[in-house]
Amino acid sequence: MALEPGFWRKKPLDELSSEEWEALCDGCGKCCLLKLEDDETDRVWYTDVSCRLFDPETCRCGNYQLRKQLVPQCVVLTPESVLETKNWMPRTCAYRLVAEGYDLYPWHPLISGDPNSVHLAGVSVQGWPTPEYEVSEDELVDRVVSETI
Repeated sequence: MALEPGFWRKKPLDELSSEEWEALCDGCGKCCLLKLEDDETDRVWYTDVSCRLFDPETCRCGNYQLRKQLVPQCVVLTPESVLETKNWMPRTCAYRLVAEGYDLYPWHPLISGDPNSVHLAGVSVQGWPTPEYEVSEDELVDRVVSETI
């Protein structure tokens, strides 16, 4: 079934079909980076370390269907959880943008028609994260790359 152009402008997140929900992901991979959070201030810092299931070339989960079972701390986004988790979601995330009432960026694949446009625009983390199994937990603080990404 073909997606209706601009469906994200016409429906609230909780009315999207599963196909529409999945298509809304731009494939940047930023949500799969390990983050450090200050419990007192709720500030979040992104590291250059990715979840062990993350494929750095495709910027997709290597086992999407079983991600929560394999990585219990994985946050599975839902329409209800998007705004609850926005302090650590990338500012460019389509789920966050739509939940906050904004439109998608021109490089989003639903706008550009090109699934690689997120990578070509330099917005994804394609090719640069280090998998978490190559980094000790003690090293994470030294791997911070940005407070916002």
